Amino acid sequence: MCQTAFPVRHYDLAATLTCGQAFRWQSVGGGWEAVIHGRWVRLEQQAPAAISATVAEPVTDWRWLRAYLRLEDDLAALLATFPDDPPLRAAAAHCRGLRLLRQEPWECLASFILSSTKQIAQIRQCVELLCARFGEPVPAPGGSTAPQWFTFPTPERLAAANETELRACKLGFRAQYLRATARRVADGKLDLAALPTLPLMEARAALLVCPGVGRKIADCVLLFALGFDAAFPIDVWVERALRELYFPRRRVRRARLEHFAARHFGPHAGLAQQYLFHYLRTRPQPR
Repeated sequence: MCQTAFPVRHYDLAATLTCGQAFRWQSVGGGWEAVIHGRWVRLEQQAPAAISATVAEPVTDWRWLRAYLRLEDDLAALLATFPDDPPLRAAAAHCRGLRLLRQEPWECLASFILSSTKQIAQIRQCVELLCARFGEPVPAPGGSTAPQWFTFPTPERLAAANETELRACKLGFRAQYLRATARRVADGKLDLAALPTLPLMEARAALLVCPGVGRKIADCVLLFALGFDAAFPIDVWVERALRELYFPRRRVRRARLEHFAARHFGPHAGLAQQYLFHYLRTRPQPR
């Protein structure tokens, strides 16, 4: 095993890993375990100012994990770009320390294709079934309680699968979309590595061509994997947050909400979106 520790400030590891932006992290014995960049990883928040990381094989360069956790982000500077309004102040106070991740683009895209009309727990189940059936085994220390860890399947592997095999992973109608999008990536019709070099609107348009990818899924991939921090995914929870917190007792069309979000929340609107999402799902409910 190989271990290291990262000094952090205002980093809530549990909230970051469970807030609906990534789906492979499992809570194990006071820490969190997943396969990232083909490696089994265990993370623990040993104290507010430190996150420890353990991998099964020797590692000398941890930049891949630092980038995934976005440890270089200056949270105070990001929060300073937020508009000073009561709903966002309440959300930021409730979600203090929640961060964005920088995930692998293909895994992020495929996972959010599976997310359509599913709850977070169901998405996690589908992802794990998909990895167990089509991924490659990953070595993990004997102390890990999971029966086996697997890589996320490559687009080539999923493109070669038939729809019946994919449906066996509880994907339902999403199986056809996942297979078709995997083919686009495997054939080079969608170059995920090139998208961060494009303007946001062009990168979004490239994703929207994929079967099963609408505006919300495209914006999730832009935000959680491709570095477009201004992307503002609007799902049912975020739409509810915008209507309840910013447009109470008013009938507002979805297009108006999208226009408002694009103008109101600033260059790091995606982080504001995640705070509103997590706040509405986890805030104490009045009795």
